[in-house]
Amino acid sequence: MTSEDPNADDQPLPGVPETADDEDADEQSSSSPRSASPREDAASVPSVDGAGVERPATESGTVPADQVGPEDDTDAGDAASDGVTPDESGDDCGCSSCGCDDGGGERAVADGGATPANVSPDGQLVNVEFTDPAEGVSQEIDGEGSDPPDRRVQLPEGADLETPGYEIRSAMNDIETPDEKTWFMELDEAVIDEGRCIQCGTCVAACPSDSIGIGDDDLPELVKMCTGCSLCWDFCPRGGLRYERQWKITGGDDNVSGAGDPITEFSARVEDDWREGSQDGGVVTSVLIHLLEAGEIDGALIATESDEEAWKAESFLATTPEELIENTGTIYNQTMALGNLGLDQWEHKLPDEDPEDLSLALVGTPCEIEGIRALQDFEWDYQSQDAGVRAIDYTVALMCTKNFNYYSLMGEQLEEERGISPDEIGKMDVLDGEMRVYDHDGESLLIEDVENFHDAALKGCDECADFTGYCADLTVGSVGSSDEFSSVIVRTETGLDAWKLTEPDLEYHDLEDRGAVGGLQSWDKKKAFDSLERPFDPDAPRFIDYTDHAEQYGTEMNPHDAGH
Repeated sequence: MTSEDPNADDQPLPGVPETADDEDADEQSSSSPRSASPREDAASVPSVDGAGVERPATESGTVPADQVGPEDDTDAGDAASDGVTPDESGDDCGCSSCGCDDGGGERAVADGGATPANVSPDGQLVNVEFTDPAEGVSQEIDGEGSDPPDRRVQLPEGADLETPGYEIRSAMNDIETPDEKTWFMELDEAVIDEGRCIQCGTCVAACPSDSIGIGDDDLPELVKMCTGCSLCWDFCPRGGLRYERQWKITGGDDNVSGAGDPITEFSARVEDDWREGSQDGGVVTSVLIHLLEAGEIDGALIATESDEEAWKAESFLATTPEELIENTGTIYNQTMALGNLGLDQWEHKLPDEDPEDLSLALVGTPCEIEGIRALQDFEWDYQSQDAGVRAIDYTVALMCTKNFNYYSLMGEQLEEERGISPDEIGKMDVLDGEMRVYDHDGESLLIEDVENFHDAALKGCDECADFTGYCADLTVGSVGSSDEFSSVIVRTETGLDAWKLTEPDLEYHDLEDRGAVGGLQSWDKKKAFDSLERPFDPDAPRFIDYTDHAEQYGTEMNPHDAGH
């Protein structure tokens, strides 16, 4: 390659000073603040401590920096104060590095640095042709001790260069690893910001870096840096988890129609006096008490009423029969239950228990049961939530068509629009398509079509086709049984064991109206089919790529790149 400038030969090399004549050099010497005159052809470079240092120039370039010492202002000052000039001291070159005063008698010759190939000896640019680099040939690294190009510098011992999240994600999905990571920002964009979050807490439990917490609005939020592992997206029942596929994985190929593939079904109620304050027949509380007393579980994660806000549900780990009885009844808002599986927060309730030997029951909505089943299917380290995820041995699903946002239901719909204060309410129920509200004496405060409260319902509930809790060990609700009885669906051998423990203390008979349960389950599926923007397919892969979801729902394809 040649220079395109015809006047290139007349241009000095940038940064290289022209040689000064003797007169200019004398002027430069007289104006210098240094006590010793610099060489006429010296170029100034900074020393390590920032002081100016003169580096002598030669035909071969400049003296290497390691042969030039920083100026010693103290010595120069002493020499000047003694009236000694450089010539008188024997240093006739004005520098401290040439070795002319070391007694050797021979001046050191600089041998460092080569003249640039396109610069003439007098410092002018010249036309030079460069050889084009070879194509398709790697640039070898020569020299003893050189690392190969694929070796990382100072790689920590034992570090894994692979991305473990991708390996497990590929195994989980039965699909190819995606080209891009999926971040919490995708979950936020497609589910939380869209109002589709059902507040199950699965994303909090799934995060292997404990980066997701629960915000003041009872929604998931990022509390520290996201690593892009994709698990929060993969396990979200309104995001990457194809929940209908989970039904088959948990309960078999027949666990998709009607009320699923149960072992048996009953209408039952508790005969104990404490049932008066319970929901319907009090079966859930009775089952948990018997599991505790038999030593089958160490506690049960249930919902309790907040001490600060009436009828606001919070997660609670009950470890005694008294705590279970005190918290009977149903509260119609979510607790982010799976986000409360970190055992550290329950350490005061389980002081002597080894986490590896812990056994817990979980009572929740069908979507929460789907989430815990999916999490338990994989040997993945869920960090602070891991021991709690593994400890869940019994699951009880509550029949559910929809759940509500606490502030919308209790604040806007009941208190503001209907004048019913949460403090007045003693019991709530959704039965026969009606919202029923009672005071503390059991007197009716409200009976109204539940559809009138649709604006307070969680939007994501419309996409749920699981009214009867296909993935649970036991399903309990009121549909299909008469007043004061609970409908009980026994789905697994584990559920049957729990039923057998409880059976002696129950009044029960065959489920009174299977058609009512199946009919409401069918209605729930139809509602979901109308709301889902993706295909409903129990035979498709369990996990849905974010890119597929974004195309079907019309959400931002890469929100983490768009400033979200």
